[in-house]
Amino acid sequence: MKLSINKSRSLWWAISGVIILIGIISMVISWQNPEIKAPLRPSLDFVGGTRVQLERDCTQPGNCDQPIDINVVREVAKEQGLGDSSIQIVADKDTGLQNGVLIRTKNLEVEQRTKLQNALSEKIGTFDQQKNQIDSVGPTLGRELFTSGVIALVVAFAGIILYLSFRFQLDYAVFAIIALFHDVLITAGIFSILGLVLGIEVDSLFIVALLTITGFSVNDTVVIYDRIRETIKTNPNRPIAEIVDDAVNQTLGRSINTTLTTMLPLFAIFILGGETLKNFALALIVGFTAGAYSSIFIASTLLTWWRERKGQSTLVASTEAMDTSASSQDS
Repeated sequence: MKLSINKSRSLWWAISGVIILIGIISMVISWQNPEIKAPLRPSLDFVGGTRVQLERDCTQPGNCDQPIDINVVREVAKEQGLGDSSIQIVADKDTGLQNGVLIRTKNLEVEQRTKLQNALSEKIGTFDQQKNQIDSVGPTLGRELFTSGVIALVVAFAGIILYLSFRFQLDYAVFAIIALFHDVLITAGIFSILGLVLGIEVDSLFIVALLTITGFSVNDTVVIYDRIRETIKTNPNRPIAEIVDDAVNQTLGRSINTTLTTMLPLFAIFILGGETLKNFALALIVGFTAGAYSSIFIASTLLTWWRERKGQSTLVASTEAMDTSASSQDS
């Protein structure tokens, strides 16, 4: 079966537009949220501070009979001078029950951590010392990680533009970059939604995932663009829509197989991997899916639209020039 992607290109653009719009709305809501104050929920890697995750010891009789009241936790934090902290109720890794509390706050000294833990223990139950986790990152290091990540993304995009402009033409490069922005926005939007709904945070590995996604996506796009360029050279008079459809169909099997084989280990990491790698694997799964979609349905159709429009403009200009010349001769 031959896939005619250009006949329904408005549909492909609409699907992407709706997903990106929902993600942008989520990022705006997240930015306005006083507990997040950023488009995506940042981890300590970026903002610095102390993260205290405490889980109740359910082996003690009656210790986990009552659910944790988040309002009680907020009151305790306020009494400790930590009223502006981000507080979440989290599930126990072993039982799946919500017997833990996660607090992200300013940098705390050891004495402050101990006082907070003791005050919470009095209100909501005894904690399991083996499951408790306390991490601290300085604000300077957090800013450096964020700045380095943004610079790396900018350099990657600039390098891709230069490479594609040199290998192909400028319009190829422009639409490839639009497709990359599409992939990054969809990945960021979905993680913004997950941050609001499930409290998922983005860390320095998320920047690594975005860089990996751009490389994967542009590779698929280059394969399709290369086939388009070869066909244009051998059949310059064919309609650009037919050329692009043929190029996509010729490379479709390769794109699908590459994406699926790449996804298999990612799903394995997401399901069986450690906590630190799950969000990284999820970001790659979302980004690679968006990348395969954008290479086939966005970058290719945008190139077709532009070349058709450019051809029509040239034809109109030529016709107007001929009409003007004929009019001047008649006069």
